[in-house]
Amino acid sequence: MPLVSVVVPIYKVEKYIHRCIESILEQTYSNLEIILVNDGSPDHCGQIIDEYAEKDHRIKVVHKKNGGLSDARNKGMEYVTGDFTLFVDSDDWIERNMIKVLIQISIDHQADVVQSAFYYAYEDHLLYDNRYFSKKDPFILLNNKKLMYELVRNEIVKNFAWGKLYKTALIKDIPFKKGVLFEDVFWAHLVMHRVHTYVITHAPMYYYFQRSESIVFNYSLRNLDIIEGLKERHIFVEQYYHDLSNESFTVILTNCFIHYNLLMMNRSIDKDGENRKNIRAYIKSHYEEFMIAAKGNKELKTQLILYKIHPIMNICFLALRKLFRKMKILPKPVGLERINLSFKV
Repeated sequence: MPLVSVVVPIYKVEKYIHRCIESILEQTYSNLEIILVNDGSPDHCGQIIDEYAEKDHRIKVVHKKNGGLSDARNKGMEYVTGDFTLFVDSDDWIERNMIKVLIQISIDHQADVVQSAFYYAYEDHLLYDNRYFSKKDPFILLNNKKLMYELVRNEIVKNFAWGKLYKTALIKDIPFKKGVLFEDVFWAHLVMHRVHTYVITHAPMYYYFQRSESIVFNYSLRNLDIIEGLKERHIFVEQYYHDLSNESFTVILTNCFIHYNLLMMNRSIDKDGENRKNIRAYIKSHYEEFMIAAKGNKELKTQLILYKIHPIMNICFLALRKLFRKMKILPKPVGLERINLSFKV
């Protein structure tokens, strides 16, 4: 029975930490080492995980000064001795049979990485992405080239580090980049470059909790790190997967539009407009490449042409599109499956 290391970085999650740890301790697969990394949390998280360690010998507790999510994961990896590694964020939780299922899939198919489907978990409902697969669809196997294509698109293969079972040897010497937001974007392609067999199971076994006070809902200039991560990844793609260059440019352009518009809505944090200028200059300097990349995407190409005239033109286009969808002149985009809960999580 292979040993599985579960790495949990912990910071200011006193309200949620019990649910996360209990979901790991209750796994039907018992051969675990659970590495709880207290990243200098100012609340009672350090005390809570020390108490858990006293009750269960499988738990290793690491206390460190605050250094951010990447630094905490890297520190946790220093203590990993398992054949496989699973990352779980400390406000999330997992199904009781998740590790058992993923281990069996990995063994059966000699997979380097196994990805579980997940729920976006809110306090009173769950969302499941059923745009491509249903929960009961058979799992799929991807080779390296197909895997990188799907990773760049970030639809079927997500950039998230969590919710995937990795062979430890695959990731042991690839640290997360410190001091950035969206650290997984800087990391995932380096890992997937090494993968021979990647398996996706569509059964959702990971609960990705959406809390209003999280960084996702509080926009700051740090959110622009995702664009830098995508640019860094693009250099890698150009070098090793040149035929995916257009896909990569499409994702970069889409994110440039999103964050330009978010900066417009949050002008108080970009008072001199320097960040908007930087995005606009980048789009201008790569306009021809973006036009080629957007060739098969009529809507994105329209946005690019309007944006070149003036960014406000693109914003007006998006506002009109939203209005037309509300008026049912245009069809609404396909949504996610909603599961209402009879209790609050």
